[in-house]
Amino acid sequence: MPARGVFVTGTDTGVGKSVVAAVIAAEAAAAGLDVAVFKPAVSGLEQEGEPDHELLARASGTSQSADEIAPYRYGPPLSPHLAAAISGEAIDPGLLAAAAADAADAADAIVCEGVGGLMVPLTPDYLVRNLATELGHPLVVAARPGLGTINHTLLTIEAAWAAELEVAAVVLTPWPPEPGALERSNRETIAALAGIEVRTLPKLDLAAPDTWPALDLL
Repeated sequence: MPARGVFVTGTDTGVGKSVVAAVIAAEAAAAGLDVAVFKPAVSGLEQEGEPDHELLARASGTSQSADEIAPYRYGPPLSPHLAAAISGEAIDPGLLAAAAADAADAADAIVCEGVGGLMVPLTPDYLVRNLATELGHPLVVAARPGLGTINHTLLTIEAAWAAELEVAAVVLTPWPPEPGALERSNRETIAALAGIEVRTLPKLDLAAPDTWPALDLL
């Protein structure tokens, strides 16, 4: 695998993992790197909006196919292990690790995005955390800026540390234009208790990558 890589996880589903991953990938591509992207499974294709793997592809400018970016894709918005069972198949952890390695070997850097949080099962006995451990890239944790995020974020960091994973940064998103005392305190408290840098990312216009700010996390 290349020396440069990152694994974006989150404190929950819908906390901005794909947006954070897309920003990191777009920034690296703009710097002239050949960037690969990878997400083990995508669910919720039946819902409106751009699927995660397509956003990652667009942001990175990769020539990877949909199968290379996200080997497993499902219609219902469900945990991957359940979506796979309903579709009559089983996710193969070995295939995921090999696909991510192949993508990384063909690029200067790779941006991986998990599914839900670290403890989400890809199979009944193989978690997103297991995959992150196999791939070995530093983690970036996407989290909400509001009430409850201290607990959720610290639990995610503790789960990462328990598996001896490096946590490079936390990104609170969408960061409000005028953060209040709650948001500012959440950022400061997470940074102080975890000893980890806490970045912020505002709500983005996903159709205009040229307006996205830099995170400098790859």
